[in-house]
Amino acid sequence: MDKPTLHQQQDTLTRYLRDPDHCAPPAGMDVARAQVYRDLVFSNLSSLLSGTFPVLVKILGDDQWRLLVRIFLRDHHAHTPKFGEIAQEFVEFLASEPQALNDGPWPPFMVELAHYEWVEMALQQSDAEPLSASDAGLLLERPSQVSPLAWPLAYGWPVQKVGPDYQPQVPPTQPTLLLVRRAEDWSVRFSELSPLAWRLLQRIGEFPRLNGRAQLEGLAMEAGMVGSPEFIDSGLALLRKMHEEGVIGIAA
Repeated sequence: MDKPTLHQQQDTLTRYLRDPDHCAPPAGMDVARAQVYRDLVFSNLSSLLSGTFPVLVKILGDDQWRLLVRIFLRDHHAHTPKFGEIAQEFVEFLASEPQALNDGPWPPFMVELAHYEWVEMALQQSDAEPLSASDAGLLLERPSQVSPLAWPLAYGWPVQKVGPDYQPQVPPTQPTLLLVRRAEDWSVRFSELSPLAWRLLQRIGEFPRLNGRAQLEGLAMEAGMVGSPEFIDSGLALLRKMHEEGVIGIAA
């Protein structure tokens, strides 16, 4: 029988490290040494991920968390060599590979909770720059833009409240609307958004050429408040507040 090539040996070892329950280490390799590599790879991945998803780890408990990491290691083929991006691939894996998660009773909010926890790390590590200073007096006359460091998010589950002592099994009738932004001191801040505030930020992205007045008039039409000066005044106050916090700025 031909001696395995180096590539074949590496492929066999990789399969073993990913799925030691179903794959054997390379023939002739010391089993104890192979187990050391197996445990190191798994422990390093688990440690890397657990720092990003502390709430999820607490909810699942050690055994279920280890199972989840094992499924990810077994079934996912990473597209990045960067450790800092593995957590994003973990979130994408949970969202796109539900069939891989048939090995256990997972919380129904798990995918959204994982995304919510990942957002904080993603914003802290983002290379995006805050918006340049601009004149708030132009908010009605000029188009606005949303800062790349401010993310309006919508979830079906109240992810900001989920924890070991609160694990809902049925989603509420209303979505959870959040603004996550990185402040000047690099801290990541979470706040709840009203449906109108969330929609306004969404509209700014959808219709980037509309000035602030047109955005508010369009929002008023959607809300059934056409011709209401009070609605426009409230909307302008909201624009000013978001401008002050660096969430939006005047488009160049």
